[in-house]
Amino acid sequence: MRTMQNKYLSYFLFTAAAITLSANTYSQDRKIDQALYSAASIPDSLKEGANSVVRYSATDIVVKGPGKMVIRRHNIVTVLNEKADREAVMILGYNKKYVSFSDIEMRIYNDKGVSLKKYHKGDMYDGAANGGELVSDERFLGARHTIASYPATVETEYEEDIGSMVDLGGWEIQDNEQSVQNAYVHVQIGNDAGFRYLEKNIKITPEKKAVENLDDYTWKVSNLKAFKIEEGAVAWRVLPRIYFADNNFEFYGVKGNFSTWTEFGKFIKGLNADVCSLSPPREEEIRKMTDTIKTDKAKAEFLYNYMQKSMRYVSVQLGIGGLKPFPATFVDQQKYGDCKALSNYMYALLKAVHIPSNYAVINAEANKEPADFSFPYNGFNHVILCIPFKGDTTWVECTSSITKFGKLGPFTENRTALLISDDGGKLVNTPRSKMEDNQFNSEALIVLDAEGGAKTQVKILSTGEYRFDYINIAATKMDDQKEAYLHMLNIKQPSTFNITSGKDIGGVKEVDFDLEYDKFCDVMAGDKQFYKPRAFDLCAFSVPIEEKRKSDFYFESPMQKSCVTTIELPAGFEVETLPVNQSLKFTYGSYDITYVYNATKNQVVSTAKFNITNHVIPAAKYTELQQYIDAVARAQNKKLVIKRKA
Repeated sequence: MRTMQNKYLSYFLFTAAAITLSANTYSQDRKIDQALYSAASIPDSLKEGANSVVRYSATDIVVKGPGKMVIRRHNIVTVLNEKADREAVMILGYNKKYVSFSDIEMRIYNDKGVSLKKYHKGDMYDGAANGGELVSDERFLGARHTIASYPATVETEYEEDIGSMVDLGGWEIQDNEQSVQNAYVHVQIGNDAGFRYLEKNIKITPEKKAVENLDDYTWKVSNLKAFKIEEGAVAWRVLPRIYFADNNFEFYGVKGNFSTWTEFGKFIKGLNADVCSLSPPREEEIRKMTDTIKTDKAKAEFLYNYMQKSMRYVSVQLGIGGLKPFPATFVDQQKYGDCKALSNYMYALLKAVHIPSNYAVINAEANKEPADFSFPYNGFNHVILCIPFKGDTTWVECTSSITKFGKLGPFTENRTALLISDDGGKLVNTPRSKMEDNQFNSEALIVLDAEGGAKTQVKILSTGEYRFDYINIAATKMDDQKEAYLHMLNIKQPSTFNITSGKDIGGVKEVDFDLEYDKFCDVMAGDKQFYKPRAFDLCAFSVPIEEKRKSDFYFESPMQKSCVTTIELPAGFEVETLPVNQSLKFTYGSYDITYVYNATKNQVVSTAKFNITNHVIPAAKYTELQQYIDAVARAQNKKLVIKRKA
């Protein structure tokens, strides 16, 4: 479910580096200083830490009425190195019926400001924007210039006429590792439109004036120095931007109100009203399918599993279908649908057996920005379903064939969802997973030989996000599976690597490895052999040292991991040095490992446990996290030393 204004092409056939363009309009008559085309005139303070410098950006938005506005945009950006080559890519998303572009130009200048090349509308690729959709109304115009030498300056201008929209978009002021010399946004809108704006990560007081029955706003910024988003931080918590909205809209000819979350919920409810029921005979069949199931929750789980097995996910973006789901009867007959259609279908299945549920729109993908309770705005891209059992609210993801009933995972957990009911819309928080929901439990057997080689068997039992990852990995080519596991688990490169994707029962996915090593030993010195006493790392990542961390650090989810490793020593060898037991603590995690040598069996058995209890680590605790992860790495690198018996 993506509306026109937030669907500005995350894909482009010419390049993998696509730009998302926010709502913009036509610039007023502002005099351009010719020095802005020359890289030499960039202040040194704006070069520091920057891959590009916005020399000049002017966006003018004229809102003509609900769902109608004209945007003019004029940008001049100096590209300092290849990391900012995306600035030489121009992508304009449109719908033939409701969006048109004119006065499109992209001009390229060398470091001295000498014009090198010009692109016009006729030079642009015109393609279907079907990035995963089965079919779509959406199209895009695209042009890409290959920069031959740096620095280079890219100037873009265009006018966009929009006749269908839900909200007014916004102003993305500054990108990562980008400085801004001068930038403006000007909005002109009727004084009775209920215009609202929300500043994120910046405070600017707009200049406001009244022109007859119009309100006129101008925001300005200048000399914003570049900064780099810290590793593990999320962009929406850092990058400066402003969201714009008004009260009334018109989307594909359908009028709606967005003055409150309640009113927008009524709009969604109205769109769904004629598509959320199955035919009476089909409802009777559904009731017969479940008439022996005793509880409502068990019935709901049965129907969810039925939907998962019977339906497949596709995305369809046709007309009002960007917001309105396919009829439940269509999905039932055709056996496919997108997130809207499948959630609506699940709603209809439950409705047939008299179980109430709520269609819920949400902003999906791990750690994405949640909706703001105080600022109604359409930042949603997905639909899920909520089943409000008494004392046990259950959420279900209807697009996945593998997600367990009642589980969301990082894709939609810890977010705000707009719950749709007969009374309209209400923002609510989705659940947050615990470390126990994302478990990685493993056993490893390492059989050493006297020459330093080894044969290793590993069994992994995973739940939650680990289960989801390993099921998806199992669907790829074997070479890709091996590469994924070697990287994810920091496995030492074996001479033989066999993977068996085991059963997936009760929400637990099994994966088995058989590995052989000609040389598993790290060091051989005389009659001694030194080993890292494990088949893989429970903690296979690191975080950089940052003395003055400013942003929170985000994991995708909390996690709980364990491994019991048995090492069989070669005949004629014994342990000389056993790694010491360790217990490491951190405010949001712990790592414990113990080693036991059984001389009778000539085996070393270690038990390791690693966990992160919260997926968001406050900036104030980042140094503690970094020191904890470093300490875990040192603990994992302790050596087991064995020697030949005298």
